[in-house]
Amino acid sequence: MNSKKKQPSQKDSCYPQLSSIPRTDDSRDADISRRGFLGFAAASIFLAHTERQSRRSESRNGIPYRTLGRSGEQVSLVGLGGYHLGKQTDPQESIHIIRTGLDEGINFLDNCWDYNGGESEIRMGNALRDGYRQKAFLMSKIDGRTKAAATSQINESLRRLETDRIDLLQFHEVIRDTDPDRIFAEAGGMEAVLEAQKAGKIRYIGFTGHKSPDIHLKMLTTASKHGFTFDAVQMPLNVMDAHFNSFENKVLPFLLKHDIGVLGMKPMGDHIILESKTATPVECLHYAMNLPTSVVITGCDSLPILQQALQAARSFQPLSASEVAALLTKTAKAAEAGQFELYKTSHQFDGTYANPQWLG
Repeated sequence: MNSKKKQPSQKDSCYPQLSSIPRTDDSRDADISRRGFLGFAAASIFLAHTERQSRRSESRNGIPYRTLGRSGEQVSLVGLGGYHLGKQTDPQESIHIIRTGLDEGINFLDNCWDYNGGESEIRMGNALRDGYRQKAFLMSKIDGRTKAAATSQINESLRRLETDRIDLLQFHEVIRDTDPDRIFAEAGGMEAVLEAQKAGKIRYIGFTGHKSPDIHLKMLTTASKHGFTFDAVQMPLNVMDAHFNSFENKVLPFLLKHDIGVLGMKPMGDHIILESKTATPVECLHYAMNLPTSVVITGCDSLPILQQALQAARSFQPLSASEVAALLTKTAKAAEAGQFELYKTSHQFDGTYANPQWLG
């Protein structure tokens, strides 16, 4: 299918390592002069990418749009996280949040076969009636590692979402070292996904994970060995990740090199990063938006939180190198052991760890 390309080594990475972050500084100018952890070169790459996106991309109702990798699809800078859309006591509130987001200019909708026992997909399917499906770039995920499990989950997601196609289907929670080989094995999940794509049930293929950038790289290189290149990859990108077991440092350069769509998630670590008192919600969103992300997916469990995300997208301007340095300086100490990134350091966010039967 796609030609294989050499995986970049740490030496080849266009981003510096963030291990030598300064701990204390009284002035922003001092931060700039001493920040070996960032460097002007990396900041310039991020800014240049954002500027290129801005020049060639549109906006809708004030929401900037970016290009989803080599697919050419235009997606909203902010996307609605599906997990939080199945938590409201009244399903009508969930539907109202989704439709308000679509009316306000968001088009990227995130979901998953296992979210809230399927309730997130059911509510999203209801919200996409009455012409709203045409406004959405619809993404969902499956857990199945076997062909049989993946096929069943794809069909169930289509039924719940009340659609004949999913725009982007992703393998969910690629968090084990064994996941890539299982997915690409004979009678593995990739066979089901490719068959669904050929049948027109899905358009693009990606994967997600929150545990380890090394597992992401193994998934990408395993795909390459099978002559396959993903259309999109989802991973945590935030002010804490930049310092600890970093997807930004290790995986992002690979995705950019291969023109794979970058889906940033957990900009606030499911609110846990906010508990560190080192960054505000808007600072968290703007940091993730400043990276070369196609879309930043954020959970919106209420209309006020949705409005916060909308305002962050509408007000976003590329951050200067000094602004990025200041954010990373503020968050360095809190981030160093991963205590605010529990999705990396615990099983608290691992649905398939608690429910291994979902894997098939």
